[in-house]
Amino acid sequence: MSFSHLGLSDKVLAAVAAAGYTAPTPIQDQAIPHVLARRDVLGIAQTGTGKTAAFVLPMLTLLEKGRARARMPRTLILEPTRELAAQVKEQFDKYGAGQKLNVALLIGGVSFGDQDMKLTRGVDVLIATPGRLLDHTERGGLLLTGVELLVIDEADRMLDMGFIPDIERICKLVPFTRQTLFFTATMPNEIRRVTDTFLHNPEKVEVSRPATTAATVAQSQVSCGREPHEKRELLRRLLREAQDLKNAIIFCNRKRDVAIVCKSLQKHGFSVGALHGDMDQSARTASLDQFRKGELPLLVASDVAARGLDIPEVSHVLNFDVPYHPDDYVHRIGRTGRAGRTGTAITIVCPADFKSLAAIEKLTGQAIPKADIKADLPGYGASEADADSETTAVSRPTRSRQARDKSGETFARGGKREGRKPRRSGGDHQRHEAPAATAGAAMAAPQPPSIGRAPAPRREAISEPGDHSHLPAFLLRPIRARG
Repeated sequence: MSFSHLGLSDKVLAAVAAAGYTAPTPIQDQAIPHVLARRDVLGIAQTGTGKTAAFVLPMLTLLEKGRARARMPRTLILEPTRELAAQVKEQFDKYGAGQKLNVALLIGGVSFGDQDMKLTRGVDVLIATPGRLLDHTERGGLLLTGVELLVIDEADRMLDMGFIPDIERICKLVPFTRQTLFFTATMPNEIRRVTDTFLHNPEKVEVSRPATTAATVAQSQVSCGREPHEKRELLRRLLREAQDLKNAIIFCNRKRDVAIVCKSLQKHGFSVGALHGDMDQSARTASLDQFRKGELPLLVASDVAARGLDIPEVSHVLNFDVPYHPDDYVHRIGRTGRAGRTGTAITIVCPADFKSLAAIEKLTGQAIPKADIKADLPGYGASEADADSETTAVSRPTRSRQARDKSGETFARGGKREGRKPRRSGGDHQRHEAPAATAGAAMAAPQPPSIGRAPAPRREAISEPGDHSHLPAFLLRPIRARG
């Protein structure tokens, strides 16, 4: 089986051969003929099976006829993240090198002026994220009335990330007679219902059961305690003891956890970068490029890196957090074991993650085996820093206790004293100690404590209504009346 029977043009076939590909994947073999026949397509396949080329190659063939007009793109591709959009553009640059096609990228973090200049010259292929695309249309710098082909990549993610209103607005801006392609790895029932409004009598191409994991990925789970420092310690051991670890992507659920885990690994001598949605676009691109080139063997990322990123030689994926949505697990571990290679996916499971883990196993239809690595690592429990802080807390009284124990002294420093002033002898500034009788009188009458009052009794032993020794020192300071 080769690409020659799919109906692609000679230029595209030459580009595919130059890239070193000889046989199409199942999703490419089934989807490309329908795309060339101008049919709507709903493609469902596992990650790493070549879904991007399944719409890039036929689009290049269709775009050989016709020309672009200013501010009116001929085709539109929507991506959920900036990284995916940039990756699709690389595919067009790779396979369309022999064609004179104008490809523009509309993503956030880039100057509007540069993007407007490209749109003014005319664009054959427009690759965009929904937010930036709508910004250009609202400014009047972009018209979508000339779109002949609309591609919604990672459809479930696009619709599940809150892009439904944006997608609906965009679909109203493009012609009704357009051709629409949906490609995704998972298609939940509630998302499938929404896609029915965008596709017209589509050809369904399903080369694998939705939400299935690749057989080339060896999955396992490792139990861990509930404390954050235990998870970080276990992660470091997994990285040090993993066999055949060339590089790895470490996924966290929250952006702040990405920063915490990255700094922790850097502190312990690991070469690691970070990637999440709040980072500047230039920093995100730099981290991803360094990881692809092998300059950074470890990449701590949020789910922004879980969808569609094509990094073929990722050997390991470690889930520092069990994903909240079971679909995200399929996409995360799909970053390894791509293009027929083998990969390893390890998930750290805490007691609070059992419910999420059960949802993942139910979705994928297979149990994730437990690894032999024990969670009771050396040094678990309280770390050295925690032990020092506990020792300090035991040996040093708290500020509130110091205030209670020295309430008389505090009052003498900051408040107005009744009775005679303390005597001073020579240069000695020590406070005068009152006789025991004075202390007894102070206990019997509701008055501020004297300077030399005896130590305050325990709070349980307080019985006199006039005793104020249980109050904090700042409440015993007199208030000077304004007059």
